[in-house]
Amino acid sequence: MKIAIPKERRAGEARVAASPDTVKKFVQMGFEVVVETGAGDGTDIADAVFQEAGATIAADARAAFESDVVLKVQRPTEDEIALLREGSVLISALAALTNKEMVQAIAARKVTAFAMELVPRITRAQSMDILSSQANLAGYKAVLDGVHEFKRAVPMMMTAAGTVAPARFLVMGAGVAGLQAIATAKRLGGIVFAFDVRPAVKEQVESLGGKFVEVDPEATKDAETAGGYAKEMSEEYKQKQAAKIAEMAVKSDIIICTALIPGKPAPVLITEDMVKSMKPGSVIVDLAVEAGGNCPLSEFDKVVVKHGVTLVGHGNVPSRLAVDASSLYAKNLLNFIAPLVDKETRTLKFNWEDEILKGACVARDGQVVHPALAG
Repeated sequence: MKIAIPKERRAGEARVAASPDTVKKFVQMGFEVVVETGAGDGTDIADAVFQEAGATIAADARAAFESDVVLKVQRPTEDEIALLREGSVLISALAALTNKEMVQAIAARKVTAFAMELVPRITRAQSMDILSSQANLAGYKAVLDGVHEFKRAVPMMMTAAGTVAPARFLVMGAGVAGLQAIATAKRLGGIVFAFDVRPAVKEQVESLGGKFVEVDPEATKDAETAGGYAKEMSEEYKQKQAAKIAEMAVKSDIIICTALIPGKPAPVLITEDMVKSMKPGSVIVDLAVEAGGNCPLSEFDKVVVKHGVTLVGHGNVPSRLAVDASSLYAKNLLNFIAPLVDKETRTLKFNWEDEILKGACVARDGQVVHPALAG
């Protein structure tokens, strides 16, 4: 069986879907690995390094896509879909829930496609969870981006000339990205507050040195989905939430926004009025900008100043740490594939009753098969 690692073609994407280590593991499993020339350029991995790991180098995308399995970071472009071979397997982050037409086009090619972002969040699949591995790095980078734009020091400094007060952070959302943001801001010496509708994360926030902001404990008892995501809350709760966030925003120097609802636009948490109330020179880093943003003033892939507040809206933040992000992502893919390998035939064998495969598969036998994409 041949596994292909094409060069990513979407703008701003520097990651690659394999590392020299995962290439070695695939070769040891009995696979032939083909890497498109230049695929590792964004992570400083030369073609020769992939060759040393056991891969062969394809001259172009067409040659790479002539494979049984295609591993990608980003969903394929129209040109790439046209190159997918009938009967092949595509494993990638597909953003499937918001790109239904793309999934239909992949299904029409009679390709078996797995969307890695839909891998169920169960214990057995933790090592395959690309959302966690990539969000962890994004939360870290978000704090660094915020500090970069901030015109003051972060930690308290006591000097003979006077005392520098510590910066106050407010982290919106205490998922993987938010928790890493809390930890990073705390390590830098900031005072950190965190908000999340899920009361279960309070202990995690406090264990990292953050102070958990509660709105209405009674209303949030059932605020978490089975997959660990935050649910959309009632209008009454949203009003109480807005009042509390407005109170916190006035006192904050740097706000890190990480709140997302899978398959839906990001919830608006920081309104324009809240931005107007913030101190001049404050910073908002909106990691949700690709889903519409937690602040409506954020602009995708731009750093802008509005009402005296700097809004950071970098897209695809994990790609800005491409070396580590690629290494972790590649390991996620390896961990997804390894249990599927039939040791005798050295091919992939799918047990369609397995909840991981059922949760991640979006196209099979020429049909769109994921329940969330039906209709």
